[in-house]
Amino acid sequence: MSRSSKRWVREHRKDPYVQKARQEKYRSRSAYKLLQIQERLPLMRPGDAVVDLGAAPGGWSQVAAKRVGPKGCVVAVDRLAMEPISGVDVLQGDIGEAATVDSLLEALSGRKADLLLSDMAPSTTGIASLDHDQSMALAGRVMDLVPRLLRSGGGLVLKVFQGGDLPGLQREMGSRFKTARTWKPPASRTRSVEVYLVGLGFRG
Repeated sequence: MSRSSKRWVREHRKDPYVQKARQEKYRSRSAYKLLQIQERLPLMRPGDAVVDLGAAPGGWSQVAAKRVGPKGCVVAVDRLAMEPISGVDVLQGDIGEAATVDSLLEALSGRKADLLLSDMAPSTTGIASLDHDQSMALAGRVMDLVPRLLRSGGGLVLKVFQGGDLPGLQREMGSRFKTARTWKPPASRTRSVEVYLVGLGFRG
């Protein structure tokens, strides 16, 4: 194991959010990023329909299922297989494939989502410009799905890596949503280049 890998393991074990996630039975520390965004902005309400894109291992889906309750609907999709989550319809597939999108629409039973979530990130290379480009490509795939999956007035939470193309995506969010903000939750590691774009009030 490399020196940097050993340092990451040590930091991960000491990370308070990692420890909290284990105690509170969340599958990932990233659950607290969504919880912190939810505390600040009205993302989800009981009865809402939520789609979690690139959901594995499922921490965000757990948060969503608790928030929308038994009258709500949460659909999670990822290329990786996921263990079942109570209150969540788990699908395996690539969101870039038409068959996967059709499965998402079928799982929503004729309604559109009130909220789309994407905590997806590319496999990082350590080359900042390349990682940013790959993150923006993922974000572009999510934005392409917004008209098909999200109802008018709905919301979007989208993770991206900071870089030169971020302002363009921020402008697009501002044109497609009545309210658009960029935020880095406290649970996001300080050295991480990730930020979250939050759009509320999709213009349809």
